Amino acid sequence: MKFNLVSLSVIATMLALAGCSEDIIAENKSSATASQEVSVENTLLQEWKGPYQGLPAFDTVKLSDLKPALETAMAENLAEMDAITNNPDAPTFENTIVALERSGKLMNRVGTFRGIWRSNMSTPESREINAEMAPVLSAFYSKITQNEALFARIKAVYEGEEMKGLRPDQQRVVQLTYDGFARNGAALDAVGKARYAEINQRLAELYTKFSNNLLADEDGYTLYVTKDQLAGLPDSVVTAAAAAAKADGKEGQYAFANTRSSMDPFLTYSTERDLRKTVWNNYYNRGDNGGEFDNNTIIAEILKLRDERVGLLGYDNYAQWRLENRMAKTPERAAALMESVWPAAIARVDQEVADMQAVADAEGANITIKPWDYRFYSEKVRKQKYDLDSSEVKEYLQLDKLREAMFFVAGRLFNFEFTPVEDGTVPVFHPDVKVWEVTDKTTGDHIGLWYLDPFARKGKRSGAWATTYRSHSTFDGDKNVLGSNNSNFTKGPEGEPVLISWDNAETFFHEFGHALHYFSSNVAYPTLNGGVRDYTEFQSQLLERWLLTDEVTSQYLVHYKTGKPMPAALVAKIKNAATFNQGFKTTEYLASAIIDLKLHTTDPDNIDPDAFERETLTALGMPEELVMRHRTPQFGHVFAGEGYAAGYYGYMWAEVLTSDAAEAFAESPGGFYDAEMARKLVDHLFSVRNSIDPADAYRLFRGRDAEVGALMRDRGFPVK
Repeated sequence: MKFNLVSLSVIATMLALAGCSEDIIAENKSSATASQEVSVENTLLQEWKGPYQGLPAFDTVKLSDLKPALETAMAENLAEMDAITNNPDAPTFENTIVALERSGKLMNRVGTFRGIWRSNMSTPESREINAEMAPVLSAFYSKITQNEALFARIKAVYEGEEMKGLRPDQQRVVQLTYDGFARNGAALDAVGKARYAEINQRLAELYTKFSNNLLADEDGYTLYVTKDQLAGLPDSVVTAAAAAAKADGKEGQYAFANTRSSMDPFLTYSTERDLRKTVWNNYYNRGDNGGEFDNNTIIAEILKLRDERVGLLGYDNYAQWRLENRMAKTPERAAALMESVWPAAIARVDQEVADMQAVADAEGANITIKPWDYRFYSEKVRKQKYDLDSSEVKEYLQLDKLREAMFFVAGRLFNFEFTPVEDGTVPVFHPDVKVWEVTDKTTGDHIGLWYLDPFARKGKRSGAWATTYRSHSTFDGDKNVLGSNNSNFTKGPEGEPVLISWDNAETFFHEFGHALHYFSSNVAYPTLNGGVRDYTEFQSQLLERWLLTDEVTSQYLVHYKTGKPMPAALVAKIKNAATFNQGFKTTEYLASAIIDLKLHTTDPDNIDPDAFERETLTALGMPEELVMRHRTPQFGHVFAGEGYAAGYYGYMWAEVLTSDAAEAFAESPGGFYDAEMARKLVDHLFSVRNSIDPADAYRLFRGRDAEVGALMRDRGFPVK
């Protein structure tokens, strides 16, 4: 996540970190002279130099410089706050709000490198530094948000006459800045502020520990098998597993990492039921194995501290505070959406399990379907009902070709062109990372750079994500975008195409949607590059719909051996099976989202996370043949920080918008490439970022609010 230190997005970042006493800040605050002396030697403190408005020197920075760089950047940022509060002139938009927008540039640059060492290139040494600095950083953020003189100036602008004459986007910056401070303790008394900071300090330590525990369980449970244990696995999976084992120094064996991208195909295709159970247990017990890496006690403490903290602000529970400025507004509205879909989802699971059990019985398997059987027998049902073989589909899903397809879509809808940058021109943090320049196809104007880090490796967190190293703004000069997509595909042998599953192809498009959101920005101020969490997933979910358009399937979904496009019959099968297995997909997601919301609306005293999860799911009627997509002890979205805490429901909230918007494209004269719809997409849904209220933005695009019926139709559920 990229942030301006005193914008709304930094408040979210602050909550994902922690707090400590102001004495630590005093110890870290050096003189300007000392700061200059450190910057001469410190690789992280240098100005970004070179082409493209300056670039992060990923290839020369040193981890040993991270701690002193953070200390120096904090000192500089605090000095910037002092300059604002010591201004003798009356508070104005320019000398207070704009000054805040302009602050924190050094901290942002250092934060970029810290993010790489946390997510892409984590090591025991970097984790130790991050664990040490998390509470220090939180104290730094607390010192800013609890600065009474600073908040007084912000409040004066917010309540002053000048506010009425500002442009709408400027008024929104003021509103977001004021809310960000007020909602995070700026108006508390001295005792309340001190306790608020103490809570954040401890939370930072817990978030870091949670993340480190999860990574340890992912790194520590790789499954190595022999050739005679590969029955059922497609050649592409076997080849990738052999390459992974060789990279681990175990040539002749086959490695399956404890990540979703490795687990999923193994459970789908392996005929070794005992090994499927092992892989399933390894993956779904992450963070729940007892011992030093168990996350349950951490979660219990996090819930108590979050509840106490929002109690200081007068809220009844954490979810109430979290959702106040989201599209949902209240926990009750979020719960109502999920409850409206849940019965149809679990009813569909019953049908899916019955179909799978019938196949198993017909084969004489003499088993009862268990969670580690679901993907395996679901694939058999898919073949039986739709004559659709996932391994056959995978042969048309080459990673490089899918990337070209995304560029094609970006060109048609956004008028972007992606041109590869010659290796060595742009510094990267790993040889796997490749870079493209993004320009306007018509004018040739430079927009930014796109970095892609596609492959799994030790020390890289699981999953897929997008981020920026620099975001667009114009208030202080036109800034280009340095955007990044990160995945965990299994790297195959040198020179051979990387084949991925249909689900992973959708995820690839999804995360690219976030990148297009970054590159489309036309906002003036950094704060407006933030977003409302139950809305920002909408744009990326929507982009997934272009994967199955005729233009993409005919040009880019080509067989990795023959080069021939995917046959029309196979495309038709994929479309016909679009609602297949939606019981599983919807239920595993909703279970996680419901548990998240209930954990944050329940009295956390004496809570046992494992027991709470089991008892709540039982009460919901959770089918025993599957589990939550993210079980509580591994729910990094919620407990490795606060980005999705009490907000995991947001994916479904956003998908209501997605389904509704997709219907708008489907009904338009030019379909998914309709020029007028594309213009509305860019103008109202992508370029504005957070400069207007999301609900208003969607109405400008659609002419009305989104309707949940579109979601139900998409999933093949009954529409009431």
